[in-house]
Amino acid sequence: MKSNLKRKGKTLTALCLAGTAALIMASCTGNVNPDKNLLPSQDSGKKTVNLFSPMEKIEPDADSTARNAADTTVAMAEQQLGVTVAYRTYTAENYQDKTYDEVALDRARNNMDDLYLLNPDTILTLGVEGSLMDLSGLSCAENLREVVKVANTVNGKLVAIPQEVVAYGLFINKDMFDRYQLELPETPEDFLECCRVFRENGIETPVGTNRWWLETFVLAQAYADLYNGGNTQAQIDALNSGQAKYSDYMRPGFEFLKKLIDLGYVNAEKALVSEAIEGEGADFLAQKTPIVMAYWGAANTETAYGNPDFNLQVIGFPSSRGQIPVMSMTGYAIGANAEHAEDALRTLDVILSDEALQVYSEINRVISPSKNVEVDCIPALKPLNDKIQEGVFVLGSNAGLKVEQWGNTCLIVRELLSGATVDECMAAFDKLQEESLNK
Repeated sequence: MKSNLKRKGKTLTALCLAGTAALIMASCTGNVNPDKNLLPSQDSGKKTVNLFSPMEKIEPDADSTARNAADTTVAMAEQQLGVTVAYRTYTAENYQDKTYDEVALDRARNNMDDLYLLNPDTILTLGVEGSLMDLSGLSCAENLREVVKVANTVNGKLVAIPQEVVAYGLFINKDMFDRYQLELPETPEDFLECCRVFRENGIETPVGTNRWWLETFVLAQAYADLYNGGNTQAQIDALNSGQAKYSDYMRPGFEFLKKLIDLGYVNAEKALVSEAIEGEGADFLAQKTPIVMAYWGAANTETAYGNPDFNLQVIGFPSSRGQIPVMSMTGYAIGANAEHAEDALRTLDVILSDEALQVYSEINRVISPSKNVEVDCIPALKPLNDKIQEGVFVLGSNAGLKVEQWGNTCLIVRELLSGATVDECMAAFDKLQEESLNK
């Protein structure tokens, strides 16, 4: 599992397509030759752009808000440009023991498609290899938020652009906080005090967790200053050169998680085997657990936390700078040697235009990558959205960092849940950094 998106299971496939396949993209299995195209060849007289993605084009009567949003923007490009976007699809049953990332890497390296929907770590890998086109010349690139450019620039080239920015936060049962006269936590110390009060009042596990998203606590604490202290690029350069150590950034967050585990505020054994939302969702909705963590779209859908029987508030993660949202994103990219490069560029420029992103964002009610596109969020998301609009955030995925963050942090957090010491976890980060410096 690497990236914002290596989430196993059919449930997560449904949940996280709200983030443009934000969570499903990385880890399903199956049993056919990954080099085999999944569509018959197109008629030679048609302008065709081949798109490799986790999901096929939906049927007209299919009930999928996220796919409807994406397909609507694709239809806009087809109508305006006279092209046909052919979906070449990854599904679990089609590949034997290969993740979406592994298949996407293979296809991009072998120029099997034109457009790709990619996870952050795959964007970094292919960008470093020179396997992706520079998209900075597209008209739509001029309208991107700076955070989007930063997260998707590799060696000075903008190699991917998302349709949405996925924001993670703490989902809070405000009624339970009010019951015990607790303020919403700003710092790690505040958070620990809230957990203490809940535990003393009979709430067995104050924090509902799963095996995927505890890294959000770590990332918020690790990079609060890096992204909000005014010298972001200098700190990134120091990490990439080895002058600074990732482990020094990560240690406070891991020590915080270890304390949550030791005090019983997080059930490490349950977290280690629980899928996202499946593991903690029932207790949160039943008001047995006051705190969980999830992505923006989970507050918009009734299949997750969008219709609770209590006052839901979504806030940032505790840090030295107060509440911090953690943001990540998938991205559309074009192969450097794409067969239909010109048509692919024109298609992407329509799909990611302000007009198309407005439609996409209104359907999905998500954060747009364009600084010109805003969509009203539901009241529960206002605290998180306010921080984002203020420019207060941490990037959970950043192609400008040589060591991939989201997936690696997730895996090392799992080692902590399995009983590893904080020092052992820091040694794992040091090893990753050493490997990156030797490349």
